[in-house]
Amino acid sequence: MEFQDKAVAITGAAHGIGRAIALAFAAEGADLAIFDIDAEALEETAGLARAMGRKVHTGVGDFRKLEVITASFAAAREALGTPDVLINNLGQTAREQTTAFSEAPHDVLDFVLDISLRAAVHCTREVVGGMKARGSGRIVSISSDSALNGDLGCVDYAAAKSGVLGFTRGLAREIAPFGMTANAVCPGPTNTRAMQRIPRDSFERARDAVPMKAICDPEDIAHAVLFLASDKARYITGQTLPVNGGRVFN
Repeated sequence: MEFQDKAVAITGAAHGIGRAIALAFAAEGADLAIFDIDAEALEETAGLARAMGRKVHTGVGDFRKLEVITASFAAAREALGTPDVLINNLGQTAREQTTAFSEAPHDVLDFVLDISLRAAVHCTREVVGGMKARGSGRIVSISSDSALNGDLGCVDYAAAKSGVLGFTRGLAREIAPFGMTANAVCPGPTNTRAMQRIPRDSFERARDAVPMKAICDPEDIAHAVLFLASDKARYITGQTLPVNGGRVFN
């Protein structure tokens, strides 16, 4: 139980990678503060973690709004204290509104940048002071191998997730003297709801572009996150860990 009695905050925990991360931490003894805009699915994640005997605080809201972020983390601190670990998992492409960048509506660009980068910056700001005062903390942010590869049709998403990498590196230098680390994980195509909804031929092309000829499972990302949040990674900071079956090398 590597995270027994530790408090872990996870954004975007209702589905997919976020849910897998939350349940992996719960299985290792962590109490959770989990956040998402999808109240029903978030409660499902919470129920699964509570069934393992864990304390779970839930926060529902739109993390594109700063006031929602600050209120959500204030409530989480009241419930569980300053988290020992923060996982910035929020992020989304334009999905069905994806177009060539030259045709992208400005409000769609803002949505992708806000949810995929700005939220991570502000969520981290909500916990980093308490972690510094305590002298310990782990921050792991989910980027994407689109940040490394610049996938076609994802200019805004690639920009946002590249920003997550730069943010992680700058943050890592600032917080290292306080016994804290900051790292990023870059998933490749992952078997989430979004991936399952694309046309079958697109799914197969994405699968076949991976040298391992398989799509990543959310649990594969969770394993990498738990490692970076653990004492085993105490001397690793400012790093980017791709989990993509060899699709892109860093």
